[in-house]
Amino acid sequence: MKTRIKISLLLLLIAFVTKAQTQQITILDSTLNNQWLTLNKDWRYQKGDNMNWAKPDFGDASWKRSSNNNLNMPDGKNAIANPGEIVWFRKQIKADSTLNKAIVLNISQLGASEIYLDGKLIHQLGKVSSAINEVIFNNPYTQILELPLQKTKEQVLAVRFVNAQYKFPIYNITKGGIRIAVSTLSNANSEDVIKNNRIAANRQSENNWYITLGVAILMFIIFLSFFLFFPSEKINLHFASSLFFLILFVIAVIWSFGYQSNIFWLIFLCDTSVVVSYSISLYCIYKTFNQRLDIVYTTILFSAIIAIGCYFLYDPNIVAPVWATLAFIATTRIASKSWKDNRVGSILFISSSLVSIIVWTITVFNRIGLLQINLVKFHPFAFMLQPVVLSVYLGYAFGKRSQDLRLNLERVQKLSKEKESILSSQNETLEIQVQERTAALNQSLTDLKSTQSQLIQSEKMASLGELTAGIAHEIQNPLNFVNNFSELNLELSNELKAMVGSLGTGNAEGGASLSKVEVTALIEDISANSEKINHHGKRAADIVKGMLQHSRTSSGQKEPTDINALCDEYLRLAYHGYRAKDKSFNAQFETHLDPNLPKVNVVPQDIGRVVLNIINNAFFAVAKQSEIFNLKSGRQEVGTSKRQNGDDPTIRRPDEEYFPMVSISTRKQANTIEIIISDNGGGIPNEIKEKIFQPFFTTKPTGQGTGLGLSLSYDIVKAHGGELRVETKENEGSQFTIILPTTIF
Repeated sequence: MKTRIKISLLLLLIAFVTKAQTQQITILDSTLNNQWLTLNKDWRYQKGDNMNWAKPDFGDASWKRSSNNNLNMPDGKNAIANPGEIVWFRKQIKADSTLNKAIVLNISQLGASEIYLDGKLIHQLGKVSSAINEVIFNNPYTQILELPLQKTKEQVLAVRFVNAQYKFPIYNITKGGIRIAVSTLSNANSEDVIKNNRIAANRQSENNWYITLGVAILMFIIFLSFFLFFPSEKINLHFASSLFFLILFVIAVIWSFGYQSNIFWLIFLCDTSVVVSYSISLYCIYKTFNQRLDIVYTTILFSAIIAIGCYFLYDPNIVAPVWATLAFIATTRIASKSWKDNRVGSILFISSSLVSIIVWTITVFNRIGLLQINLVKFHPFAFMLQPVVLSVYLGYAFGKRSQDLRLNLERVQKLSKEKESILSSQNETLEIQVQERTAALNQSLTDLKSTQSQLIQSEKMASLGELTAGIAHEIQNPLNFVNNFSELNLELSNELKAMVGSLGTGNAEGGASLSKVEVTALIEDISANSEKINHHGKRAADIVKGMLQHSRTSSGQKEPTDINALCDEYLRLAYHGYRAKDKSFNAQFETHLDPNLPKVNVVPQDIGRVVLNIINNAFFAVAKQSEIFNLKSGRQEVGTSKRQNGDDPTIRRPDEEYFPMVSISTRKQANTIEIIISDNGGGIPNEIKEKIFQPFFTTKPTGQGTGLGLSLSYDIVKAHGGELRVETKENEGSQFTIILPTTIF
C-alpha cells in the first residue's frame, strides 16, 4: 500500500515537472476562426546564446516565464534584452486534429530573429549576431510566414532574438521588442479588416496614405495653376509650397512600407517635411487673416528648427507631433483674433485645429506609454485636415470675392443707367458750348490768319525796302560814272570842235600835223569814256533787273541757279541797304565761294530771300555788338571807311579791338551744297536758341522786326528739301548753314 502511494506521488511529481517544462498551447480550428491569435502567454525566456536551446528535448524548466504581447518586455516596462543583446524564447505548441487549414505566422519586431520549430530553422528574419556591427535588422510586419505544424503533435517553437541597436536618436523610449501572432492562411489573405486585423489593417493603412497622396497632388496642381493664372495672388504659391513638402512627407511614409528595417534618414525625411509643410501652412493662415507675422510665429518657426535638430536626440515620431501641437495652438490663436472680422474662417480653423490638437496629443501619449489608444489609422486624414480646410477656405474666399465683384458691377451698372440721362443732357449742353467756342475759335483763327498775312506782307515790304535801299546805293555808283564820263565827253567834244575849227584856218608851221595827233587822242579818250559809260549803264541795268526779279511775286518754279552769284549779289545789296539806313555803320564782309560749285535747281527768289534775311540779321548783330563795344570803350566810331570808287567794303584799322565782320561761303558736299553765313556779333543766348525759328519771335526792338524772317526762311529751305542749321556762342558770333540738295545741270 505504501509502495503504491509512493509510486502515485512520483507520477504526480513527474507530471508536474513535465507540465512545468512544457507550457503547451493547443491551436484549435475555432481558436483561429476569423481572427489572429497573439502568442503572448506562457513563454520561457533566457538571455544568452546557445544553439542547443532550439532543440525540443532541451529542458527549460529553469528559465523565467513571460506573458506579454511584447515578448522582450515580460512586465510591460522593462526589456529582457537591451539593444545588441541576444535572448531566446521557447514555447510548446500543438495543432488540434480539427484544424484542417494551413497555419501562418506574422511577426513584428525591432531587431532580428531566427524561428525554429522542433530544432529546425524555418525562418531567418535579418541576421542575428552577438557582434553589433554584423546585426541586420528586419521587421516583416507585412509578411505572412508559414508555420508547418503537425496535427496532434506537441512541438517546440523557439525564437532567437537580438534587440535593435539605434544610432539615432540617442535617447529613444522604444526598448525593442518582438510580437508573434498566428492565424490561418485564409484569414491572412482576406481583405476583411476584422478577420485580418494585422495584414489587412496594414494594407488599409497603406491605401489610406495613397489616397492622401493623390489628394495632396491634386490640390498642389490646382493651387499652383491658380498662381500661374493669377501671379498677384501669392497666397496660392505659398499654399502650393506647403503641399509640396506634404507630398514629400507622404511619399516617404509610403516608401517606408517597403522597408523592413528602421532607417533613420527615412524617418528624418518624413518628420522634417511635415514640419516645413506646417510652417508654411501657418504662414498662409497669417496671410489669410491679414495678420502681421508676430513674435509667436517667429517662436514657432524657431522651435521648428530646434525640433528638426532634436530628431538626432529623441524619437522624431514624438518630437514632430509635439511641435505640430504647438503650431495648431498658434493657428487657434490667430483664428480667434480674427473672429469679429472673419467669422467663417475662424470657425473653420478653430475647429480643425482643435481636432488636430486632440489627435496629436493622444498620439504622443500613446507613444510614450501613457495611453493605450492607437490612432495610427487616422493619421493620413489627420495630416490632411488643415490643408483641406485651408483649401476650402481659400475657395470660399475666392468665391466670396467674385460675388462681391459681381454685386459691385451690378451697382455700377445701376448707377450708370441712373446717370446716363444726366450725362446725356450734360452732353447736349457741352455740345452747344463746344459749338459756340468753336465758332469763337474759328473767328479768332480767321483774325489771326489776317494778322499773320499782314505781318508777312510787312516783313516782305521791310525786306524789299532794305533791298531797294541797297540797290539805290549800288546803282548810284554806275550812274555817277555815267554822269562823270558824259561830262568829260562833252568837254572833249567841245575841245575837238575848237580844234577842228582851227584846222580849218591852216598853220604854216606844221600845225596841221600836230592837230591830227591831238584829235586822234581826243577821239580815243571819247571812245574809252563811251565804253565806260556803256559798262556802267549795263551794270545799272543788271541791278534794276535784279530788283525787279526780287520784287515780283515768286512763280514757285525751280530753275538752275548760280548760287555763288546769288550770294555775292545779295551780300552787297544787304550791306548797302543797311548803310542806306545807318550812314554811321561800317563793317567788313568777305566771300569764300567755291568756284566748282554746280548750279542748283531752286526757286531763286525764295533762296535769295533766305540769304537776304540771314545776312540782314548778321549785319544787325554786328552793328549791335559794335554799339556795345563803343559804349564800353568810349569811342565814337568803330573804324574808317576806305573805299575805292565806292566798291570795296570798309577795312579794319590795325589798332582796333573790334570791327564788325560778316562772311559768306559756299562749298560742295557729296549730295548737297552748303551756304555758310557767319558773323562776329554777340551770338544767340542759349535760352532763346530753340525759339528763333518760331513765327513772330524776335529780339529786335519794337518796330524793327516782325519775327517772321527766320520762320519763313526755315519753311523755304524745308520746302526745297534742305536744312537750316545754326551754331552760336555768346559774345563770339553765330553761323547759319543752309544745306540744299543738288540737282546738277
